[in-house]
Amino acid sequence: MIADAAIARVAAIEAERFRAANPRTFAHHAAATGWFQSVPFHWMKDWPSPVPIVAASAKHATLTSIDGQDYDDFCLGDTASLFGHSPPALAAALIRQATEGLSYMLPTERGAALSEKLAAMFGLPQWQVTTTASEANRAVIRWCRGISGRRKILTFNGAYHGAVDDAFVDLKAGTPMMRASLIGQVHDLRDTTTVIEFNDEQALASALRGGDIACVLAEPVMTNVGMVRDAPGFLSTLRKLCDETGTLLIFDETHTISSGYGGHGTVHGPKPDLMVVGKSIGGGVPCAVYGFSAEVAERMAALNAARPAGHSGIGTTLSANALAITAMDAMLSDVITPTAYDQMLRGAARLVAGLEQEIAAADLDWHVTQVGARVEFLTCLTPPHNGSEAKTAMHPELEAATHLFLANRGILLAPFHNMMLVSPVTGDDQIDRLVGAFADCVRALKE
Repeated sequence: MIADAAIARVAAIEAERFRAANPRTFAHHAAATGWFQSVPFHWMKDWPSPVPIVAASAKHATLTSIDGQDYDDFCLGDTASLFGHSPPALAAALIRQATEGLSYMLPTERGAALSEKLAAMFGLPQWQVTTTASEANRAVIRWCRGISGRRKILTFNGAYHGAVDDAFVDLKAGTPMMRASLIGQVHDLRDTTTVIEFNDEQALASALRGGDIACVLAEPVMTNVGMVRDAPGFLSTLRKLCDETGTLLIFDETHTISSGYGGHGTVHGPKPDLMVVGKSIGGGVPCAVYGFSAEVAERMAALNAARPAGHSGIGTTLSANALAITAMDAMLSDVITPTAYDQMLRGAARLVAGLEQEIAAADLDWHVTQVGARVEFLTCLTPPHNGSEAKTAMHPELEAATHLFLANRGILLAPFHNMMLVSPVTGDDQIDRLVGAFADCVRALKE
């Protein structure tokens, strides 16, 4: 157990250390008065440091700040750069496309090959391209409601699927509540969103057998409320119940693409009816995709044919722009490969072993959770079973102090619940530095 007083002491020391080491970063934020809250988008304020680090450049798995600080980057743009910053094949492809035009609102020859690569990697035959995973999730919800004729969707407590209103419903002591952080929401989402706990087969069966759920929108492993693994047999039961009740199953694999080549559904099963992948699929270029089965494609086509011409509410002018298509084509051709995953998973195993060794040596009631190349240490003894347990186990002050301690020693974690990503270009030396700095942090917290 780490005492609150020790956490506060370490946090105060590290905040002053950060201020002393980053004068240009502080000057930048003081001068950036034209940006709301001094950042170009408000969630950049979510970092635990006194102000966000200002990036100058990044290459492979190293990020450099404007203060000249080099960081072993285990955040990797919160998954956007999961396969490393600016892979050479991606950089070369983007330079070429930049000379040929960026957005035509027309298909390209390169795009035909990309659809085949997506189908081969993920095992679904039909695809569409959007600008973000949020947009892709909104699209598949609309399609599922349209082709099923049902109004409701089902999500899991604590889930996050981007800026998708429908998913912002939580359970509070078992009662569905709209998430308090959602700004400007005027319609009660509980009329069209059912929320249950992850891994609760009884609640899942009860909800789906009501016959009014169009789709289940889920991560096969929850990654946005800490990490919550699927209980043995839960995903198979989910697939079976969806089939039994005519409910469409969507896997949002924007994060769980870390599980292995083709994502969690491909590596571990089961296969969904539709899937969404964002962020890393374009190496950080804004784009996302959603894929679906041949049966779903037929139902979508029939729905389209039966409706009058006009905007469907799905897609934007920049959806499937030429730059995004080129980025994804380069990533799937040369960067997102089985060999890359072999390197990522080997590195992640090294990281997990190192962290577990230090936790055991310090006699802490913490544990490490892994989803392929995605690793987290949680400050509780046993892995949480659902979103409510995960929220209860979180210790924001301890997580923030740990994050800042590591940042001051050149280690950058994701700002949310100490999540770490291992890329194919992350070196063993970087992993070992992280483990060593983690051990130093634990010692400082226990003094």
